[in-house]
Amino acid sequence: MEKAKDHKPWFGIEQEYFLLKRTGTTHLWPLGWPTGGFPYPQGRYYCSIGERNNFGRALAEAHLRACLNAGLKIAGLNAEVAPSQWEFQIGIAEGIEIGDHMWLARYILERIGEEFGIDINYDPKPILGDWNGSGAHCNYSTVTTRSEGGYRYIVDKVMPILKDNHLEMIKLYGQKNELRLTGRHETGKYDQFTWGDGSRGCSIRVPIITKEQGQGYLEDRRPAANIDPYLVSAALVDVTCLNGEHLRQLNSIFEDSLKPLGQQLFQQQKEQFQQSNE
Repeated sequence: MEKAKDHKPWFGIEQEYFLLKRTGTTHLWPLGWPTGGFPYPQGRYYCSIGERNNFGRALAEAHLRACLNAGLKIAGLNAEVAPSQWEFQIGIAEGIEIGDHMWLARYILERIGEEFGIDINYDPKPILGDWNGSGAHCNYSTVTTRSEGGYRYIVDKVMPILKDNHLEMIKLYGQKNELRLTGRHETGKYDQFTWGDGSRGCSIRVPIITKEQGQGYLEDRRPAANIDPYLVSAALVDVTCLNGEHLRQLNSIFEDSLKPLGQQLFQQQKEQFQQSNE
């Protein structure tokens, strides 16, 4: 970020999440869903009102107020496409600040979830089937894209380099994200780079307002809800401003951070196996 500070990278992240309610000692199920069953299909829940459509508004709005009181750069919230799925938006934040505000907003959300007796879930695809997964769409711009001619710069310069680095960047965009990025449910495909003006079924969406005004921002729709916002924002800046010179290093940092988790899981599985054979 320090090397690219003159580019003045701005970010706004749309953090999606599911609200889960405990239905047994270990089992969790989305708030408002029939226990062990499924609600009406998607289509009636996005930005919805009414008890039959909207589950968890009190928690989501309590989180918004708490973040505002804490001085965080939170821009709003909305009910999402799937029932019991919500989103809050952090930004506009410059550089590394986006990660600071995102992690604090997540912490506050978890604490408020405790008060309501509700679990916060950031899995990319918590419910398999014809239900939307959860992402963390990253809206991104630089001083160049926000200036006159910025749209052509996005199309001619930014898109080609994002395409060239897609397979490396996607490694940083959340664990099990391949379950979400299927080309369905408002996503592009995990192993293919696509973009479009105003399109939500692609890797990168260029808002219509950016095209009409000839300058503005792009929306990276690839990041999953469980991303590390520091790594994703760093990857975008590194690729678009520094030609990806640190991208492999970022991937190494991410892979190293996962090793303790893998070792812990292996040890747990080993102990469970030993106990089952005693």
